Amino acid sequence: MPNTVFERTGEHITEAAHKASRAADAIAEAAEDAIGVARRTGKQFNDAAEELLDDTTQRIKRHPAEAVVATFAMGLIAGVLIGWIIGRK
Repeated sequence: MPNTVFERTGEHITEAAHKASRAADAIAEAAEDAIGVARRTGKQFNDAAEELLDDTTQRIKRHPAEAVVATFAMGLIAGVLIGWIIGRK
């Protein structure tokens, strides 16, 4: 058992330092886990986007007329909406 105030203070400081060290380790581990999750999510998103692009490319190659008609329709709809918005002002 510590005899002096200095010894007790030293023990309290040592204990606080150990607690702070354990807390810092826990925070670092949580940050590493979060980075790993973010990387896996980014890779999954990238894979899904790449697959969507490949599927779209294949669909356009198989049905070119349908792709042209769909593009024309989307352009027409966008033009009508833009004209309608500008005309209201």
